[in-house]
Amino acid sequence: MPSDPTTRGPRRVRGTVAYGYEAVREEFAAYAAGERDDYDAQLVAYLDGRQVVDLWTGPDFTGDSLVGVYSSTKGAAHLTVALLVQDGTLDLDERVSHYWPEFGAEGKQDVTLRDLLAHRAGVVGADAGFSLRELADDRAIAERLAAQCPYWRPGAAFGYHALVIGALTGEVVRRVTGQSLQAVYESRIRAPYGIDFYLGLPEEHESRVLDIQPMLPTPEQQGEMDASASGPHTLVGIAYNRNHPQPTDMLTLPNSRAVRAGGPASFGGVASARGLARLYAVAISGVGGEAPLLKPNTVAEFTQIHSAGYDLVSREYKAYGLGFSASADRYPLLSRSAFGHSGAGGSQAFADPHSGLAYGYSRRRYAFPGGAAPENDRFVRAVHRAAVGS
Repeated sequence: MPSDPTTRGPRRVRGTVAYGYEAVREEFAAYAAGERDDYDAQLVAYLDGRQVVDLWTGPDFTGDSLVGVYSSTKGAAHLTVALLVQDGTLDLDERVSHYWPEFGAEGKQDVTLRDLLAHRAGVVGADAGFSLRELADDRAIAERLAAQCPYWRPGAAFGYHALVIGALTGEVVRRVTGQSLQAVYESRIRAPYGIDFYLGLPEEHESRVLDIQPMLPTPEQQGEMDASASGPHTLVGIAYNRNHPQPTDMLTLPNSRAVRAGGPASFGGVASARGLARLYAVAISGVGGEAPLLKPNTVAEFTQIHSAGYDLVSREYKAYGLGFSASADRYPLLSRSAFGHSGAGGSQAFADPHSGLAYGYSRRRYAFPGGAAPENDRFVRAVHRAAVGS
């Protein structure tokens, strides 16, 4: 891969791209040149299991830097669930209460694992909210939510289980395997494939972590945020833990060592863009001559849209497969089977089985308005164009 870095004034983009992907480097450099001086970001892509883009920029970032990736964590968590379904360890159409009897309280007895993964269970939070210590511990979240009355009749609608879905599915994993979801992910996915994406960051990697920086909205953007603010006891307030006496500040979550160490499976992952992209390359293509982690029928099952329409929490149109977002809903140039997950701070990661493309992007400063940073639109287009053209 050619290694000639692109410079735009004081901004340097470092890293490499394969032949045919030079336009991706140019697009990344052009965007970086127009950003703040402290713009730290990484962009990585694979095609058919071969790394074709590995770029980074910023005064503090390297290709090895790690940041909290918020809900991009859900991709790693639910790839683990998909693997257990593929093995026959879990059954998507079995009731959650079969695996976890306590979950059947308060009218949740018929919720299936499929319902849960599709954000249809209605248990988006707890009436009294969670402390930061509880949020860092998936088992504490699960214990509280087992007794929680759902906020809508399960199956009647769907809404994003932002901070709790990984704890709920993780408790199912623990009841069946005797191990935490994080331990299964480590032993079966992360460690064997050398993926730089951690659910529970070992202390020895802390020196590689950079704290997420706060969003810096313009006055107009701040006005939009103020106008859309919701009360603590609305569905969005409950889902984002604003109903606790000490409401959750999204910025503080990945900057907490307790969260990074616990690796809560909804939002506590720590990764580089290399790790984000490699995870999805391993899933659909394999790397280094290995077979893909997921079989085609497993990919088809988990990427089939299960919930689409008005999301009761986000209050906008959303489309979900099983645990994953339908990536083509955000990037229409991708195939209908593309799947992945973005993170509140701006990260994005997905796989497109049709083209063989796996994509990972991370940035340090929290992006407006939250979720996949807008610049991903440009980068995905450039990477896809290069991949299809090659």
